[in-house]
Amino acid sequence: MQNMVILGATGSIGTSTLDVIARNPQQFNAYALVANASVDKMLTLIATHQPVVAHMVDENAAAELKARLPQSFTTQITTGENALISLVTSTEVDTVMAAIVGAAGLVPTFAAVKAGKRVLLANKEALVMSGQLFMDAAKQSGATILPVDSEHNAIFQSMPQSVQDNLGHCDLTQAGISHILLTGSGGPFLTSDIATLASMTPEQACNHPNWSMGPKISVDSATMMNKGLEYIEAKWLFNTQSEQLKVVIHPQSVIHSMVQYTDGSVIAELGNPDMRTPIAHCMSYPARIKAGVEPLDFFKLGQLNFCEPDFERFPCLKLAIDACAQGQEATTVLNAANEVAVAAFLDNQIAFTDIAKVNRASLEQVSAQKLDTIEAILELDAKARHVAEQVIACLT
Repeated sequence: MQNMVILGATGSIGTSTLDVIARNPQQFNAYALVANASVDKMLTLIATHQPVVAHMVDENAAAELKARLPQSFTTQITTGENALISLVTSTEVDTVMAAIVGAAGLVPTFAAVKAGKRVLLANKEALVMSGQLFMDAAKQSGATILPVDSEHNAIFQSMPQSVQDNLGHCDLTQAGISHILLTGSGGPFLTSDIATLASMTPEQACNHPNWSMGPKISVDSATMMNKGLEYIEAKWLFNTQSEQLKVVIHPQSVIHSMVQYTDGSVIAELGNPDMRTPIAHCMSYPARIKAGVEPLDFFKLGQLNFCEPDFERFPCLKLAIDACAQGQEATTVLNAANEVAVAAFLDNQIAFTDIAKVNRASLEQVSAQKLDTIEAILELDAKARHVAEQVIACLT
């Protein structure tokens, strides 16, 4: 029995994780659920899964949850960063699902890694912001890192055991690997006239053709910043050089990513676009469990299409690839600026195409600094957010 903490329990990944837990109750237990401020959703989850702890990041939400929780329930309600760190590092906890979206997930995820936990990594920003520190901490503590993102999970499954056992410090060339092929659907605007992108609404951007995701990730998919962040994450997970990483547009989202070997072979992982598949894989690795996902029907599959990404259509993807080449400082700035820009777009403050403008301007204006501690990373993150807000103010 694995006791699990779900960081981001009320989000799409958290909900899918709890669904997989419910299908495999003899092997997994939802020990603790963590959310920001969604009291109604957390009350429902507590009633269904009866966790030992429910942690709310927002103090007011924690107070409301405590007041509304029926007296017959034994779940402990906590709040505050110290309580969260104590939770993810507790000796009672075996596995941490890191599914808090954005920079907010960095501190508790890093704490779980330092404590040597089994970390199921769905928060790509943790590696985008602190890649070297993160992977070095995992090696030092003996933590197990398993990638939940469908693309990185597909790459992981297509790798030899020698790479799987040495994430962050593996040698792809020695393993006979020539390229990682990171697939992306291209989002809802793949075939839209580029001239119309400036007028696209948040509702249109969040209408992903294949995946059901939260608003922030959906917008990132529409700009392909999501793929850019995954590109950076892949660099750290698989210790890749830029020439070993390629992004491939694959609209059907059936092939979740591929690994190309020096002998000409390409190994791919295929499946229906449902996050329960990679979640179940990470939860049970190296075994397999039921995820509740229908298998692919190859007789109904139809065509699979591929093309190169168009950087004029997806300037955010190019910004991310370039930032990855520049280093950790640039990727931290880009991630922070993008979070601010996407929030402004979702709030109808800026146009869809302004997201790339905010990201580019922030990269140009924020000076680099050495990032050798989490504190330094968070300081740069805050600095970049301030600059992004100033850029947005000039656009509106």
